[in-house]
Amino acid sequence: MSPRWNPNPDVRTGRHVVYNLHVHLVFVTKYRRGAMTDEILTRCEEIMREVCTDFEAELKQFNGEVDHVHLLVHYPPKVQLSKLVNSLKGVSARLLRKEHDSHIRRYLWGGHFWSGSYFAGSCGGAPLTVVKQYIENQKRPV
Repeated sequence: MSPRWNPNPDVRTGRHVVYNLHVHLVFVTKYRRGAMTDEILTRCEEIMREVCTDFEAELKQFNGEVDHVHLLVHYPPKVQLSKLVNSLKGVSARLLRKEHDSHIRRYLWGGHFWSGSYFAGSCGGAPLTVVKQYIENQKRPV
């Protein structure tokens, strides 16, 4: 099979699928406490990048503030988003607490790091109005 030219590197192929799935995730620290420092955010990004790699996903963008982080993740359709989120939050919480316990303990207690909730928004590709119009305009047989 010869490699095909692909003008969009975000469009990936699997054995039976062609996909381009991106999600914007936001995780907030428990009680929205400002436990993050630049050093902790840097380490958090490293951890989350490794977790994404384990899921055959790619962390495209990462940033945050003292009480939350934003991620842009490109992931394959075989990945259950909830499992990816649980791993991202669980692994990062465990390692960040282990590596920065003296700082984090001042802001967060009871073994918690992240709030139980999160934001996930699908993104990328054409706007919904364009997709709806494209589907509407298909040449349906009479």
